[in-house]
Order: sequence, then structure tokens, then C-alpha cells
Amino acid sequence: MAPDPNSASGSGTTREETSVKVPSKDPKKRDEKKDEDLSDEDLALKQQLELYVERVQDPDPGLQKVALESMRQEIRTSTSSMTSVPKPLKFLRPHYGTLKSYYETMADSDLKKYLADILSVLALTMSAEGERESLKYRLLGSEGDIGSWGHEYVRNLAGECAEEYAKRQGEETSIDDLMELVTQIVAFHMKHNAEPEAVDLLMEVEDLDLLIDHVDKTNFKRTCLYLTSAARYLPGPDDMLVLDIAYMIYLKYEEYSNALQIALFLDNLQYVKQVFTVCDDMLRKKQFCYIVARHGITFELDDEVAADDEDREALQEIINNTKLSEGYLTLARDIEVMEPKSPEDIYKAHLLDGRASAGASVDSARQNLAATFVNAFVNAGFGQDKLMTVPSDPLSGGSSGNWLFKNKEHGKASAAASLGMILLWDVDSGLAQIDKYFHSNDNHVIAGALLGVGIVNCGIKNDCDPALALLGDYTDKEDSSIRIGAIMGLGIAYAGSQNEQIRYKLSPILSDAKAPLDVIAFTAISLGLICVGSCNEEVAQAIIFALMDRNDSELQEPLTRFLPLGLGLLYLGKQESVEATAEVSKTFNEKIRKYCDMTLLSCAFAGTGNVLKVQNLLGHCAQHLEKGETHQGPAVLGIAMVAMAEELGLEMAIRSLEHLLQYGEQNIRRAVPLALGLLCISNPKVNVMDTLSRLSHDADSEVAMAAVISLGLIGAGTNNARIAGMLRNLSSYYYKDASLLFCVRIAQGLVHLGKGLLTLNPYHSDRFLLSPMALAGLITMLHACLDMKAIILGKYHYVLYFLVLAMQPRMLMTVDENLKPLSVPVRVGQAVDVVGQAGRPKTITGFQTHSTPVLLAAGDRAELATEKYIPLSPILEGFVILKENPEYREDH
Repeated sequence: MAPDPNSASGSGTTREETSVKVPSKDPKKRDEKKDEDLSDEDLALKQQLELYVERVQDPDPGLQKVALESMRQEIRTSTSSMTSVPKPLKFLRPHYGTLKSYYETMADSDLKKYLADILSVLALTMSAEGERESLKYRLLGSEGDIGSWGHEYVRNLAGECAEEYAKRQGEETSIDDLMELVTQIVAFHMKHNAEPEAVDLLMEVEDLDLLIDHVDKTNFKRTCLYLTSAARYLPGPDDMLVLDIAYMIYLKYEEYSNALQIALFLDNLQYVKQVFTVCDDMLRKKQFCYIVARHGITFELDDEVAADDEDREALQEIINNTKLSEGYLTLARDIEVMEPKSPEDIYKAHLLDGRASAGASVDSARQNLAATFVNAFVNAGFGQDKLMTVPSDPLSGGSSGNWLFKNKEHGKASAAASLGMILLWDVDSGLAQIDKYFHSNDNHVIAGALLGVGIVNCGIKNDCDPALALLGDYTDKEDSSIRIGAIMGLGIAYAGSQNEQIRYKLSPILSDAKAPLDVIAFTAISLGLICVGSCNEEVAQAIIFALMDRNDSELQEPLTRFLPLGLGLLYLGKQESVEATAEVSKTFNEKIRKYCDMTLLSCAFAGTGNVLKVQNLLGHCAQHLEKGETHQGPAVLGIAMVAMAEELGLEMAIRSLEHLLQYGEQNIRRAVPLALGLLCISNPKVNVMDTLSRLSHDADSEVAMAAVISLGLIGAGTNNARIAGMLRNLSSYYYKDASLLFCVRIAQGLVHLGKGLLTLNPYHSDRFLLSPMALAGLITMLHACLDMKAIILGKYHYVLYFLVLAMQPRMLMTVDENLKPLSVPVRVGQAVDVVGQAGRPKTITGFQTHSTPVLLAAGDRAELATEKYIPLSPILEGFVILKENPEYREDH
């Protein structure tokens, strides 16, 4: 558009008219009105700006320069605050085209660059969608500071940079000039507390490494918090890359505990070792050991980590979890719950009307078995109870034997093993007390004792491997129940240890043609637990061959489902690594092929929150199949396993499961309650509680059983009064149905797990880390519940003991520098998500102040309420070492 000839005449009126004509869309009248509405100041400003627009087109460079300077000044002073479109930009709108066309005619000079800068800012409000003119003129303009044009301008540029980058990547043209600008924008954002925007831009232009140079002491924590939170929602491999950057930043600023947590999340033992090696403060290393021990991985320290032998032994002892029992009992004494409880204390039958007690005579062996489990769950880890550890009274001839023999056949195995649960984590006294059962001449009692030894050692590592020494000789015995006891015991004691010795011991059983199916099934599970998440090829092959050797009638057996599960556990959370094995599984017998496929898929993506996999699994659940197809059960559980990674996915999965309940086939409905139980484990959400309560009265008894067990799981270790009430009512409702009553009793035991001091939640450290062993134990138990009648209500009820892998004290225990308990005030409240918020927002809400040790419920967070100590871990959970604050002064 050529400059308008009228505008050369200096008179104000003509200039007014031309300016009115430019926006041709608007009718003339409306514009004249607008002019009248302007205040005198605005009118003056408008005329002033129009004069500048003319002067810019003046042939005299001196005048041009002054005009550009003044225009720049006007725009800059007004863009500092961005509540509405700044006046100069509003008034210059009509002239954007004029200035653009004049710019094209100018010869190259500093003035031309100057004008480009101004056009770039005008393009902020003027340019058409997708034209990226602001960026175009920015790159043509002078190299000045972009921040001076205001925040909104920089944000707009950042958006255009991302688009331009994508376009150039497609065309494979150079991006150097773009990256220079990106560096400027990032520096500006980091300076002005807009870390998330800087991170987003760098993710778009695929150059996150730039971030490390731009963070400083003041903003690295917020940047890393954003990175770790965003990682959950990014597709692979970006998520790992983002966490890598966060890890580097934490190391750079010596926030080693945070770095360690990211290393554990990435399951990268090199990184874990690096954190231990880089840090030279012994106390902090002890804190790292507590974090590693809580996560449950086996980690051997070497000379690089701690040169001094004594130091190394002290650290290894913490990693081995040897003090867990002691800490747990300290908590129990502090909360005053040491008094042993009997199953009757839990059932509270006196609160019900008369008919419940009348039905107690039904199948008393089944009731005693239920009481065995309730007793084991409630007194877990306390070392004393009223059934198994009662000191023998000379008149009754040793009463612990009495309870044992109130159980029938396989019931004795669970009863003997329950002693291991009561003495949980207390290896020395546990082994001493279980020893007497090894001399029994009843095979079931010996089997239970073997399992009990495994349970006592669960999560506790020991250099002299007592569990292996005791159980190793029994894995090849004649009697299958003894073999199962020993094999399952080894699986529980060495879960996640990748112990080669046990691998060589158990693998041959899988290919043994004489071994019965149940022994092979439990061997597969134990190998899966010991090598959990290791992608171990040899074990995978052994299990695959075992699956291929099964004949048609064996594939129909309920326990066969443990073989694909053992295989899945090898790839737990390892995503793409499962692909080769999944291909092999497609060649299996069609009866198990799909079941295997679903199990492998759900295990490999467990805890990743991968949306595509959830959709895939939902697709399998949507099909209506003929009878006899069983693969939809694991698919439903898989939805829960994948979606439990973060809160949003979790809520969406709960909604999807509601739909499946309404439209799904019977075998889907049976799995839905279990999936809900896994999603809200030890976290009784009211909506889920109500759904399960409704399903617990379902016409299909399998759905009802699954719902009852799940009520126990969501309330596990919470002592939740509402769930306890529901279960009491159910116990009177089902008083004639022995099977359902058994499930109700198990659920009652779970709700009062460890008298309310334990949790089954596999997530810890502010729901950031997922313990693979805990998840593996839960999944195994839930897969067994898919066929409740044959496994849990049959003779394999001891599968319930796999839950011990997920049991952890839900405590915060503060210790001093000598690792002795130290009581300090802490605030405990609901955790608040503060990612990307300005300033220093409060991280918890609705808090109460207690003195440690304290219990943490699901979604709770604690912070110290005193300045006197500095915690060595950023997340107050489990064991936290406190260091005295040297700058603390008592107020006199």
C-alpha cells in the first residue's frame, strides 16, 4: 500500500480522515463516534502516534530516527503492565499495514532494524493467526534486549518459536538463529520466575540441556519440581530425558536426596551409586540408605561408596532394614497399641443383633482359618498375640499347639505361617520361635513353618542368608505342600534381590516333568518376585517352556494363571522391554495366549500412567465374548495397574471402571472390584467405598466376594470406622454363607492391619516412587482373587500372605545423629500440589501438630514445626535423620 498522498499535507483534519478510512470493515459512523468518546489525553496520544507514523516515512533519516525513538518510547512505557491492550498498540493498529509495506521499501540500515523491532511488537496484536510475523520481524530486527518490551511479548515469541521450530524440523532447514532467540527467552523467563514456561519452550525445541546453565540457587528447586511433575504426563522417551535433566540439576546444587529419588524412579543403579559416591557427608549417606531401604531394592555398597569398613557396615545395616522391627515397635509403644488383639476384638460381634452369633457353628474349621488370618494381619510385626505366641501353660500342655490343631490339613500351613507374620521383620526371635514346627511330623505344619521363615525375612536382608539356609533343602522334597511352602518362602524373603543362587535352585523345577502343576505355578511366581523388573532372559525362557509344556487339561486349571503372571513380573514397569517376550507369547496355545498377552502388557506398563495402554486394555474389555474366555480379568486389573501412577489418571480409571460394571460381561464384573481395590489401596475414597458396598450385595457371589476383599484392601491399615461398620453388617448378612463370611473376616483383618499402623500402598515418598516388590505382591494376590473359589477358598489360601511384600509402617520416625529416636513437633496435613505457583506457597493444608513418631494417612504430608533441627530428607516419611541447626537460637 503506497503512502496516502493526502497525508503529506500537514493539516490535522485530513490526517484524521485518512486514519478513519483505513479500517475499511468498520462503518464510518461508528468510527467517528469512537473518536468523540476518546478523552483529550488519548486523542492527543493518537494524533502524536499518527504523526510519528508519517515521520517514519519521511526521506530524512534524522527525522525517521527521532520518530522511531519516540514511538518506541511510547510503546515501551505502556507495555510494562498487561491488563488490557496498551493504548499505543491500539492506536497503531490501523497503520500496521502502512508500516509493513514501507519497511519492505527501505534500504538496509540500522533504522530498518529499528522499525522491524517495532513491527514485531505491533504484530503481537495485529498479525493473523499462524503467520508468525512477530517472530519474523524479531529475527530481522536489532539484537536488543527482548524483555524490555514486556512479558506478554516474550510469551508470544516463545509460542511462535515452538511453531517455527516444528516447521523448520519438517523442512530440515537451519535453526541456529532461532536457538539464539530461544536462549534469550529462556534467560528472561528464568529471571522472572516463569520456570515452567522456560521448560515448556525448551521441550518444544528439544533442547532441555540448555536449562542446566540457566538455573541458579534461587530457582532450581521450583524448576526441578516442575520437571518431575511434568514427567508423568510426557510420552516416552521424553519423560526419562526430563528426569535426567532434573537429576543433573539436583546434583549440581548438592540436593543429593532428591537426586537419589529420581535415580530410584529411573531404576538406574549407576545413578544411585553416583549419588552415594559424590556425597561425602556420612550422615547424609545414612539418610540415603533409609530411602533405598524403604524402596526395597537390594544394593551392595563397595569401597568407593564408603572407604572405611565400619562406616560401610553401618550403612549396609540400614539398607538391609535390620532396624525396621525396632522402629515399628517404638512407634507402637508411643501410640500405646502393644496390647495383643484377638479376632473377637476385631469382629465385635456384640454390636450385632443375635442371629450372627447363632450361625457361628457353620463350618468351624473355615471360621478358625479366617481367625488365623485375622490374627496374623492384626498383630503383624508386634511379636505377640493371643493365639500363636501364648506362653505355654503346663495344664493345657502348650496352647499355641492347640490353636494350630484347631485348623484342618492345609489350614495348619496357614496357621504355622501366621507365626511368621506376627514376628514380621524380627528375624532372630522369629526363627527361634518357628523352629519348633520344623520337628513336626505333619507335612502341612512343616510347609507353614517354611513359609513363616520366608515371611519373617520379608524385606530384611542378611549377610548370612538365614532364609536360604533353612529353606534351600526343602525345595526338592517329595511332598508338594512342603515344596510350595519352601518355594513361596524363598520368593517372599528374597523378592527383588535378583539372587543368582536361588535362581539356579528354582529354575530346574519349572522343567521337571514330574513336578505337579501347583509346585510349578508357585515356582514361576517366586522366580518372578525374586527377579522382579529385571527382564532376566533365562528365567523368562524357563517360564515360557513351562507354559508350552502344559497340556490342554492343565491349561484349564486355575493355578496355571500364575505362570504368565510370573513372566509378567520379570518385566514389571519396564515398558518396551517386554516386546520380544510378548511376541513369543502369541505362539502359545490359544487357551492361554490372550491371557498371557494381557498379563504381560499390564505388568510391563504398571505404574507408568501410559494413556495408550489404558485405551488398549479398555478396548479388550469392551468385547463381548463366549464363555470360557478368561483374559478380560487381567485386562481390567491392568487398567488399574497402569492408571495408578498419578491422580488424574486414577480418577479417570475409576470412572471407566464404573462403565465396565454397567456394560461388561460377568468375568469383567468380577474383576472390577479388585481393580478398584488396587487403585485406592489403603486410601478409602468415599465414592469407591460406596461402589464396593453396593457390589458386596451383588447377586453373583464372585462379584460380592471380590467387593468384600476390596473393601478390606482400600481400608487396609486405616482402621476406617465406616468400612469396619459395613463389614460387621455384612458378617451378619452372610452368616449362613461360609465362603462369603470367610471373605468378610479376611477384609476385617485387613482393615485393622497392624492395628492401624501399616499400609499396603506401594507408592511412597509423596507418591513419587513405586516399590516394585510391593506392587508385585499385590498383583499376585489380586490375580489369585480372580478365581476366588479355587484358590483363596480352596487349599491355596496362603496366597494371601503375598500381601506381606507390600506391608510397610505408615510412620514418620525422626532419629538423631546416632540413629536413636528423637521426638520433635511436626505438622501433619493434607498435601497440596504447589507446582508452578508463585512465591512460597504452603505445601500442606488443615494441619495438626503432633510430636514424632506420627502416623501418615494416604495423601498426608508432614513438615517440621521447629527450626531447631534440619531434616536430611526433603520428604518426611519413614525414618528421617535430623541434624541440629547450627544457626538456631533459643528465645529466652
